[in-house]
Amino acid sequence: MGATSLGPWPGTDPVEAAKVSLGLFTAPHLPSLVDLPARGIGSDAIGRTAGMLVELPVDVQPYGWRFVDRPGNDHRRAVSALSTDINVLADVAGAEGLAPAALKLHITGPLTLAAAIHLHYGERALRDYGARRDIAQSLAAGLATHVAKVQAAVPGAALTLQIDEPEAARALAGTIPTVSGYRTLRSVSASELRQTWADFVAAARSAGFAHVAINLAAPLMLEQVSGPESDREERAVELTAWRKALELALESGIDAIALPLNNLDTGHWEQLAGAVESGVGVWAGTVPVRTGQLPPSYSALVERIMRPWQGLGLPVLMLDRLRITPETGLAAVSPQEARAILARTLEVAAALTDLRHA
Repeated sequence: MGATSLGPWPGTDPVEAAKVSLGLFTAPHLPSLVDLPARGIGSDAIGRTAGMLVELPVDVQPYGWRFVDRPGNDHRRAVSALSTDINVLADVAGAEGLAPAALKLHITGPLTLAAAIHLHYGERALRDYGARRDIAQSLAAGLATHVAKVQAAVPGAALTLQIDEPEAARALAGTIPTVSGYRTLRSVSASELRQTWADFVAAARSAGFAHVAINLAAPLMLEQVSGPESDREERAVELTAWRKALELALESGIDAIALPLNNLDTGHWEQLAGAVESGVGVWAGTVPVRTGQLPPSYSALVERIMRPWQGLGLPVLMLDRLRITPETGLAAVSPQEARAILARTLEVAAALTDLRHA
């Protein structure tokens, strides 16, 4: 049974972050090239990935990231921060004797990137089919360069790509607002998203990734929505779209699907059971990430997995198709809390390993 984190780490010290990731997640676990959003512009999820785009420079405006004609300071900050993290990874792996056999990289996926970056005239790139296509192709081209740099830093490491797509459900549902906020953008079709993901996964493999996972944000249940009836109706549409996004992700040729377990219903678990039986792995977001709160006991978290697992009749021997993760990235908690969450993640993985071998 393996474990991993989802990438973001608190603080601004890349050396400490690299030491934690490489030190804790030794085989069979999966360390990450961590990122530090607290460093500011260019180290956030969107800016970090946008800096990888080929021939699509960006800068920051009051409303967010925007495509521009030529690279400026914001773009250079994003590129520099990522280069620093790769260089630090190489230094720590060499100096500490922690060269990993496998390493995970994570990026913001092409759909979410299109939802977050704005075109020259201010609207989100998600609005334009040509822009969506160009972003996916540009990012796919940038992956090859990214892989080459990381492979030089940790020679021989088998690379896994984590594609973060938290906006997939809203893009499919057509509930992402325009810049003005008075309307919503037209929904992206399921057929387009299926093709975009399939092409991007294939490009990632061509770039040198041994394994590819898509990471979806958790669906918010209707009972968690407060406010007018219109909000509940919108959430119901998004819940249906989230289930569709999960289906499309599982059809895209990925090796694993990553998602938090806290809001999954029986239907979601049935989808996951089908995936497990077909050979797709599940990165199970099990350990809550809460500021000021210790994570639940490992036994309670193991129960969160085993109850639906056994209820669906999945064999215990198939538990090795799970990889345990925190529910989300760790940037919002303190370094001490992050360490406690990762320790609990490893405890859950160890307990499930014991159950499988019992």
